[in-house]
Amino acid sequence: MERPLDDTPFTFEEPCPIRDVLDRIGDQWSFLVLTGLEGGTMRFSELMRAIGDVSKQMLSRTLRRLEEDGLVSRTVYPEVPPRVEYALTELGRSLLEPLRALIRWADDNHRTIVLSRRRVRDAA
Repeated sequence: MERPLDDTPFTFEEPCPIRDVLDRIGDQWSFLVLTGLEGGTMRFSELMRAIGDVSKQMLSRTLRRLEEDGLVSRTVYPEVPPRVEYALTELGRSLLEPLRALIRWADDNHRTIVLSRRRVRDAA
């Protein structure tokens, strides 16, 4: 069900808003696309090079989903050949701060997590 633009109540398709949002942005590619667009507008090929090992199909699917969620905008320029650019929306930009905090947390705690995993595996 599509959300009305006014304050009319509506029913969520997904019963848990947290899971709904985290499932969409928590995958590897969405995270990389969002942080890749932090520097500004990019074309598909530029974004693909910036991310590295993502396939064209996966990048296309990820961009479509992020656009659908209102996190990324897609602008098509009527040129030959057509030029398409992607950028973060205001909503997408608002997500960068918590993403950066998560990146910092992961950097700060990665060693501890890896050591913990080894201890558990060694004990098994």
